[in-house]
Amino acid sequence: MASHLLNHSAKVRNASKLLHNERALLARWFSGDAQSSLSNNRDVWKTRLPVSSTRSSVFEPTAGFTKRNISIASIKRGSIIGSEFTGEISQSSQVLSRRCYASASDLPPHQEIGMPSLSPTMTEGNIARWLKKEGDKVSPGEVLCEVETDKATVEMESMEEGYLAKIVRGDGEKEIKVGEVIAITVEDEGDIAKFKDYKPSPSESSAPPAKETSAPSPPKKEVAEESAREPEAKVSQPSAPTPTGDRVFASPLARKLAEEKNVPLSSIKGTGHEGLIVKADIEDFLASDAASSQVSAPSKAKGTTDAALDYIDIPVSQIRKVTASRLLLSKQTIPHYYLTVDASVDKLMSLRSKLNSLQEASGGSRISVNDLVIKAAALALRKVPQCNSSWANDYIRQYNNVNINVAVQTDNGLFVPVIRDADKKGLSTIGEEVKQLAKKAKENSLKPQDYEGGTFTVSNLGGPFGVKQFCAIINPPQSGILAVGSAERRVIPGSGAEEFKFGSFISVTLSCDHRVIDGAIGAEWLKAFKGYIENPESMLL
Repeated sequence: MASHLLNHSAKVRNASKLLHNERALLARWFSGDAQSSLSNNRDVWKTRLPVSSTRSSVFEPTAGFTKRNISIASIKRGSIIGSEFTGEISQSSQVLSRRCYASASDLPPHQEIGMPSLSPTMTEGNIARWLKKEGDKVSPGEVLCEVETDKATVEMESMEEGYLAKIVRGDGEKEIKVGEVIAITVEDEGDIAKFKDYKPSPSESSAPPAKETSAPSPPKKEVAEESAREPEAKVSQPSAPTPTGDRVFASPLARKLAEEKNVPLSSIKGTGHEGLIVKADIEDFLASDAASSQVSAPSKAKGTTDAALDYIDIPVSQIRKVTASRLLLSKQTIPHYYLTVDASVDKLMSLRSKLNSLQEASGGSRISVNDLVIKAAALALRKVPQCNSSWANDYIRQYNNVNINVAVQTDNGLFVPVIRDADKKGLSTIGEEVKQLAKKAKENSLKPQDYEGGTFTVSNLGGPFGVKQFCAIINPPQSGILAVGSAERRVIPGSGAEEFKFGSFISVTLSCDHRVIDGAIGAEWLKAFKGYIENPESMLL
């Protein structure tokens, strides 16, 4: 065994140095600083180390995994407790890889590459396409594949030199849990053939960091508790009929699948604990002959015509799924209220015209009305910092940075790239960044740092679409979003009876989280914003 390891692993060849490094690493893991992350209730992920006499695995939590860079220096320090490894998730992203030096199936040393976590909200991802083929040599920094996350399509790079021995999840495969094995790499080219028929075991293919991969015992316990409570209900209401067949117990995953496939749970016999219907029962039912007879289109009522609706089913991308989930969560959990104000933009349009003349003379890019709106919103947030905050249950977090997310609609869905420190940047810089980020969003090439870390959002449907007024949904965990309508010409009464003039106005609506922003505070912010729009020279001071 020792000679096998020495021949196939450069890390083991320098055993004394490796042991020294491991000793230092363990000392850091068991230090008070490492343990403090648990007492501070910081987010952690846990991976159960497999107990086996034939396998030795080293888990490597890697942070800073983005499209163009994988930074091992950003790995967070963790702590070992009992037989569990605990490590903190970074604010950027992380991927779980596992190095195996031996296995029961006599496979040579190899590294299992897991689906990376590329954003704080990502729990699963899709493989857009592989750029490397099985057998290809890979070097650190080379792109292995493109992963479709909940935010964008991101390139996944190799961390080490070796050979791509096996692609476990191929092009187009969807809903792969974070941490699930997607590929195998080896150091020796001669070991590639040994992975031709490789299939990860169920324990290996599960995703340790993902919340959905918890053991199935809690649902069973819950069902058992619910079953135990049933006799109490029958005792309190002896006259009620016995609910035999009326109540169906099914796991959440089984209920979701049954709803998607239009499967009646009442016709399924559960094979789980105490008759619990599990996902496998639904899949078996769909594969059986009974599925074709019982799962059918709803029958037409008498008197209806034979004409059927003509339609197509459009696959939902991962980005749209997450957008839908987050917006639904926002509407259901955040107490929205809305404030609308009209602002004159005559002076703003005049200033914009003068600035664009200077920009054209110097070869710079033109400044848009939206650039001025972003700047005004950022300065108003600096003046009324209560609106630059988020709700955290036990406290309200007020941000010192003013980072403005800008809503951009693309064919792939809605993106909200961020302009960082917008209150400190000039109009020309803001305009250039907005153009670059909008282009990257439409090309589906945004990196996590391009959209994470916003503190407030601006959504403009006026200029591009001519919408006069609308109410936007708050982008959690933020507490406010500004909806900007189009400018329109209006008649303004003069001082005399028959005196009047024309002016241009825009309607803006501020959506607020009432837990964080009281009505008077929201009105104060709108007053400050309107002041900057109607007196735009003050933004240049």
